[in-house]
Amino acid sequence: MITRVFLDHPRKVDESYFEHFAFAMSFAGALLLAGCAALVHALIPALFENTAGNIVLKLHGKIVNRGR
Repeated sequence: MITRVFLDHPRKVDESYFEHFAFAMSFAGALLLAGCAALVHALIPALFENTAGNIVLKLHGKIVNRGR
């Protein structure tokens, strides 16, 4: 059960648990930042016009090129 819950997925993407943890945490932080930028942009459209989109594109690139 422990292996299935904590180790199976990281192994599928050729990472250790801690490598996967670091990657996922950096991803979460970037998504949080993008969400905050989008929220500010919603309130004041002149601010952060491209920030959230640029972050999402950068994250997409990280996922597509992961393990290559």
